[in-house]
Amino acid sequence: MADSLERAIERLIDELGFELVALEKGGGRRRPLLRLRIDRPDAEPGRSSLTAADCAEVSRAMMTMLEERSDAPSDFILEVSSPGVERPLVRERDFTRFAGQEVRLRGYGPLVEGRKELEGVLAGFDEEVASVLLDVDGERIAVPLAEVAKANLRYRFGDGKR
Repeated sequence: MADSLERAIERLIDELGFELVALEKGGGRRRPLLRLRIDRPDAEPGRSSLTAADCAEVSRAMMTMLEERSDAPSDFILEVSSPGVERPLVRERDFTRFAGQEVRLRGYGPLVEGRKELEGVLAGFDEEVASVLLDVDGERIAVPLAEVAKANLRYRFGDGKR
């Protein structure tokens, strides 16, 4: 999918008053899949006020826009949903916005001391070296964003705390 189409998708979601959390492409050639995770820009971790009606509104607007574009896949499946309680962290701004929250990072390879996965408290993002700052067991660790395959907020089920 072309970058211009991705920008158009994000712009439309912004115009509707929502935030694009993640855009995933999948499926096959015959039936491509476009999965959008959206949220409200002011949503608190684990407490989204996004409704099914919100997802339907975005889905209808997105279908109209995609059907009018020549660079959109044809005969595609569109899924629009909330990011869930373990919201993915995708953009640099996510790592700043959710500082102080528990997170899990998974690397493409080992991140620190041979560990491919880290859990800790997000301390922010260092723009100068493009690294995620994480407090793990009382130690501040800087993980280059380019080495992070996946990052999510952590939700502790049962006690309601992050």
